[in-house]
Amino acid sequence: MTNLAIAASGLRKSYRDKTGEKVVLDGIDLAVPEGTIFSLLGPNGAGKTTTVQILSTLIAPDAGDVQVAGHDLARNPDDVRGAIGVTGQCSAVDKLLTGRENLLLMANLKHLPKAEGKRKADELLERFDLVEAAGKPASTYSGGMQRRLDLAMTLVGDPRLIFLDEPTTGLDPRSRRAMWQIVRELVATGVTIFLTTQYLEEADQLADHIALLDQGRLIAQGTANELKRLIPGGHVTLRFTDEAPLKNALDVLGQGFLDTSDDARLTLQVPNDGSVAALRGLLAQLEAARIEPAELSVHTPDLDDVFLTLTGQRNDQKQETV
Repeated sequence: MTNLAIAASGLRKSYRDKTGEKVVLDGIDLAVPEGTIFSLLGPNGAGKTTTVQILSTLIAPDAGDVQVAGHDLARNPDDVRGAIGVTGQCSAVDKLLTGRENLLLMANLKHLPKAEGKRKADELLERFDLVEAAGKPASTYSGGMQRRLDLAMTLVGDPRLIFLDEPTTGLDPRSRRAMWQIVRELVATGVTIFLTTQYLEEADQLADHIALLDQGRLIAQGTANELKRLIPGGHVTLRFTDEAPLKNALDVLGQGFLDTSDDARLTLQVPNDGSVAALRGLLAQLEAARIEPAELSVHTPDLDDVFLTLTGQRNDQKQETV
């Protein structure tokens, strides 16, 4: 039987504001195997950060049974804190200190002996490619360097479970991919990662298991491929230079929908699974009617489609169904 880094059942949390009680988490269940990457996705306000705050002992749940790193969250919160690391949306880096000083400060907070703290700081500076910048104030670091230092500080205590709450927000693509590689290397050593992210590509690239949270409820769970199979197949996008061939294509094909948004006018999306046979048939219909689109692209379902469809946001897009 696979050991679980996180096991939660019936997790609930609500707040009161001027409008009354607001339910943030409405009885969610989680099972995160050790040595895996678990990604929690959801729209802004879905409850992702609240979930991380509860599981990392920062706030208490209203109800639910939770085991984190083998410890009961309610009975043994100190044991949970000793076993986890957290890299939140707001960096823990002190920008007035150097990179090395930040790591040594964290070592002191973890009550490591001085020699051990120095050894650990040197090891992490090397591991995160920060040796040359080690003596410089963190205020001079790029965004990617600061996030690497932030994660390095989390690793000072050798946690076996790390919560990464939107760790690559604001990073450029190169820095984001560098962070992905660091995460993969951590998991290869047996560390468990609990990841929340706004970048669906990030979850697709990294996560062994994904859960989709919406309005405080888990509405879907599975691998990336399993989630993609929950929604209808892909489509072919045909782009035209004027309306006449577009309308002709609609008449000939008898299906599809127009995208009326300003940046995608004169395009027709036709349901299509992207197979060679299906594409050949579509092109044959257009050729027989002497209709030639300016551009053609094939789109198969991805996590963006899953996210938009299951959270109902696709209905908000400006599209005219035909």
